[in-house]
Amino acid sequence: MNNEVAFLQFIVENLVNNKEDVNIDRVEDELWVLLTLKVNKEDMWIIIWKNGNTINSLRSILKILGLKIGKRINLKVLD
Repeated sequence: MNNEVAFLQFIVENLVNNKEDVNIDRVEDELWVLLTLKVNKEDMWIIIWKNGNTINSLRSILKILGLKIGKRINLKVLD
């Protein structure tokens, strides 16, 4: 498991109620890393809470983490 996936999994599992439904897919090319997050529908409000502040904070942290590996990390949330 990659560092960014493990990091995101740790944070999201500690935010949501249904930890077993957290699924993160990773796709990488030369410049980008795309992380696709899927959580239980009941927990979606936690991820998109307060006008998206939670998801935007996660994206900001992942961008900083991406600087360490020299790639841009993008986070996509599936409904």
